[in-house]
Parts: sequence; structure tokens; C-alpha cells
Amino acid sequence: MPVCDICCEELPSEAEMKTHLFLSHMENVMACPFCSLSGVSYDEMSFHINTAHIDKDSQDTKTTVVDSGQKNSNDCTAQRPSSTKTSNVNVKNMETVSQASPQSPSPVNGMTSSITGTCLSQETSTSLKSSPPAAATASGAIKLVRTTPTSSNNASRERKDGRRKSKQKRLSSPIKEKCFSCPMCSLVCKDCFILQEHVELHLQDQDATEGAGPGAGTSKEASSTSNGRSAVMHYECPMCALSCTSSSSLQEHVELHLENGSASATGYSSEDLTLARKLQEEEEQKWREAETRREAEDFKKLQKQFGLDNSGGYRKQMERTMERAVSRGQMVPAEFHRKKAEMLESLASGMDDGRSKTSGLVEALCRYYQKDASDCAHVWLCAETDHYSSSEGDKGWGCGYRNFQMLLSSLHRMEQYNLLPVSVPSIPRVQALIEEAWGQGADPQGASHFNHRLQGTRAWIGATEIYAVLTSLNVKARIVDFHKPTGPGDTHPRLFEWVKEYFSHSASRGARLPPKVVQTTLPPIYLQHQGHSRSIVGMEQKVNGNLCLLLFDPGCAPKEMRRVLSQDTAAAMVRRMRKFSGGLKHRQYQVVAVEGLLTPEEKRSRILNSRTLCAEKIP
Repeated sequence: MPVCDICCEELPSEAEMKTHLFLSHMENVMACPFCSLSGVSYDEMSFHINTAHIDKDSQDTKTTVVDSGQKNSNDCTAQRPSSTKTSNVNVKNMETVSQASPQSPSPVNGMTSSITGTCLSQETSTSLKSSPPAAATASGAIKLVRTTPTSSNNASRERKDGRRKSKQKRLSSPIKEKCFSCPMCSLVCKDCFILQEHVELHLQDQDATEGAGPGAGTSKEASSTSNGRSAVMHYECPMCALSCTSSSSLQEHVELHLENGSASATGYSSEDLTLARKLQEEEEQKWREAETRREAEDFKKLQKQFGLDNSGGYRKQMERTMERAVSRGQMVPAEFHRKKAEMLESLASGMDDGRSKTSGLVEALCRYYQKDASDCAHVWLCAETDHYSSSEGDKGWGCGYRNFQMLLSSLHRMEQYNLLPVSVPSIPRVQALIEEAWGQGADPQGASHFNHRLQGTRAWIGATEIYAVLTSLNVKARIVDFHKPTGPGDTHPRLFEWVKEYFSHSASRGARLPPKVVQTTLPPIYLQHQGHSRSIVGMEQKVNGNLCLLLFDPGCAPKEMRRVLSQDTAAAMVRRMRKFSGGLKHRQYQVVAVEGLLTPEEKRSRILNSRTLCAEKIP
């Protein structure tokens, strides 16, 4: 039965022996008997001894085999090369040796038998027997030939106990020496001189392989593989998949990469880079085209929303509206032709036809508050003003023009503004007036925004256009911008206070105690916010101090506005006209207030200043 040379355990077969060695001893700490190397596997230790200590073994005493004392025990034989020049040396003479003492240079604790192939006895003295020489291997390494001892159980147990004690003693002592790793294999040495000798052996093997040719290299590789470790070193190129057998060949190969082969390697990278850039450019081009289409669509939507899509102005919209009414049966052809003729006549004269106008509303409001205003402490109303509603020709975009008509209807009733046109102009005529104001140099930025053209479009106008046309008509006006909320819940209490100051300041002149309902001589205030505009015609102050605006909305039809003229229905319409602070929650509001007439010098100054038109901001 095979016996383990390390722990002397008997095993039933060679397969069991291999499994035992791998599981019990391959991963344990092993120490070199000639130096301080440890912590390597069995194959690495064998390779280390056969390469680093070849000369030391030849200078020591001859390899001995100690008989175990049994007659049927086999001899332990070993053969080593005596030098690097001679490949095989037969060990013939054997000497009697005693058990290794602590002072002896022989291997420690009986571990030599598992590494060098010699068998040492635990007895104090034994007789040395001769053994036939073993065949030398191709690489000159020591080949171990082991036999199964047939000693008695007591002798085997003693050897086993002694080796276990020596093994435990070796494992219990920590290794604190510095370790040196071989750069050409996984060997670790504790002595730098041993590592130097080991590396020199590597270099000698490489030179021998290169000089001997392919046949010698194959033989060396096969011989080394038989010992469990490959002696042929392979160096992989970091730039390709080539594997070289020597460092010099690898160096020449890498230099070819860097010199001649760099062009081809760069070519592949350049092709990849070119492809990547091409794909990126295509992606960016697609993104730019999509962004351009999206911007064009958004711009068209904005043009359509603000009436700049060249779809026609007041006249075309009025004609299309009447044609749809005829096609739906809501209007007979005779009425269509009559209304179209009236429209063309009004456009030719430049005056509004008055179909959407409602007069006498401010006077009716004054009567209403004098009769039914128990919850109001004070009420201020503007001068008499006509209400102009949006018609079929300007529905959806004409609120700014209609509020300007309301303002002009109030100014026409005041003597100081007798220089203005006698009648209220139509919407196409108001567009022409704004273009004339731009022609005089007023608000060049606004003119550029509309491309200096309003007639024949459905363009929206705002506070700046109203200011420009009033300046061109010699009317003094100012724009006040309430650009952010000043109260809780995004409300504008400062706007309400400003409107109260506007109406109450003129009404309190020369009066110690103003009356409860006051109709002033002031024109209405143009109120603009995002998407819509209205006219402020009055202000209520409740008993509890809350302020409320009274608004004329161009979106309210003439039929609804006429309900203010009747005392029975006036209360319902007044409730619709009221706007408390919580009802105005747009982020920004602008107002245009008329303050008198302009002298020629003031007009020229305001036109020049309108090049960089700045509104008065509150707060």
C-alpha cells in the first residue's frame, strides 16, 4: 500500500495518494530544506530545488537511502546531475547516516524525503544499502522513486508522530522575512540572491531554447511538463494577440508596431473614428432638422395665434363668416350681399359702422349706484364711454382695437381733445393709424416686431401700440407696468390702489367730503394682460374697505351690455362687471392712462424716447 512521505499515512491506491497529497499537503505551507523559501506548492518547491540548489546538492554528501529495518522494504533511489555540463550522474556509493540533529545541515524535521526524494529513518543508526541507479530525465531534474515501507506499526507510528510534531512546529512559527517574487513565474523567494540565481536559470533556459531551434524547445517543454511545470515562457504582445517565447523577440515585435505597424493600427482607429464622427454628424443633422421643423411649426402656431399668418384681416374674416352663415342656412343670400356692401362702405370711409356699439352705459351705472349701493362706501366712475364689442370680423383678436375705440369715444366728448378725428375709426383704420405712428418714428422695436405692417392682418396689439398711436395723435399718456404680484395668492393690490388714486384724486379737488357716487371727467383706463385687454371704467370701495374694479369687456355682446340700461337687469350685469383682487391673477398687468395733450416739443421728445420704450414699473 502507498504511504505518504509527509505524514506517513497509508493509502489504498495511487489515485487515493494523489487526492490525499492535493487535499492535505498541496495548499499547506512547505519550506525549502536549503534556504528560507516557504509558502509555495509542492511542484513549485520541487522546481525551486531542482533549479536553485543543484550545485549545493552536488557539493553535499551523496544521496542516501536509509533502510527501514524490514527485509521486504524497497530501496529509495535518486539521481541528480553533478553540474550544468553533465546531464546524468549515477549515484552508486551510499553511506550510513544517522538521524538529523539540530546542528546538522541536513534537511529539517524529516521533510527532505518528500522534496529531494531521499528516505530518512527515525532510528539512531542503520545500515546503508546500495541501490541501482535511476534513469535521468531529459531536463536533468531529480525524479522521485518512492516505495511502500513494510515496517512494523510501532516504527511507522513513531515516524508519523515525529513528522507531525515537526510540521506543527514549522507551521506555528510565523514568517516575517521579506519575500521576493520572480518576474518570470509565480515563484516567491525570501532571499534576493536565491531569486537572482533563479532568474539567471530562466535566462539560460531561454538562450538554450533559442539556440537549439524548434526541436530542442519542444523537448524541453515536454520534459518540463513531465515535472508539472512549463519551462517555456510566453510573452504576449500588448498591441495584438501574438505570443513570443523570448523578451527580445517581443521587444522587436513591439518596435515594429510602433514604427512600421503603427500606421496600419492607426488606420483602423482612424476608420473607426471616421465612422463614429459620420454617425454623430448624421445624428446631429437629424436632430437639427427635427428642431427646425418643430420651431417652424411653433412659429406658424404663434403667427396664427397672433394673426400674422397672412390669412387675411378684418375684411376677409367678415366675408368668410357671412359665407359660412349662408352655407348653414343662418343667413339668406340677400342679407349677405347687403351686409357685405355696408362693410365695404364702412371700410372705405374709415369709420366704424356702430353695429357693435352700446351707448349710455356710464350714466346708467351712476343711476344704479345712487339707488342700490348699500354695501358700497364710495363709487368712482369715468366719463361717458361707449362700449364696443367684438364682431364677426375681429372675433378672437380685436380686443385691443375695441378698447382703443372705447377710449376714443370718451375723449371725443371732452373739449380739450377736439383735435382728434370726429368719429371713431374702424379697425382697419386703427391699424393704419398705428402704421402712421411707426412711420413718425414711434416705437421702432414694436414696428420691427410686426414687420411694419398691420393692415390686412389679424395681429394682436397691446399697451405699447396704444401708447404709440396716442403719442402720434398728440395725446399725453403713460404706461404703468405691474410686472409681478404684490399680494398673497398672486394678487395685485397695488394695481387696485393705483386705480383708486387715479379716480379719487380728481374727484376730491375742492371738496371737503366727496359724495358716495362720483362720475369723474377722466377717460377710462386701458388694461392689458396676457391674451386679453379690457377697459377700467370705475372703482368700488366696499364698506369693509375692499376695492373692486368695474370693467368693460369687448367679449361681451351688445345684447348683454344693453341690460345695464334697464334697472331690472342692471344688478346682474354689474356683478359680471365687478373684479375683486382675487379675480385678477395674471402675473403681469399693464395700464395706459391718458393725462392730457402734448406740445410739439413733448411729442418729438416722446417719439425719440420711444426708441427704448420703458414703462413705469410698480413695484
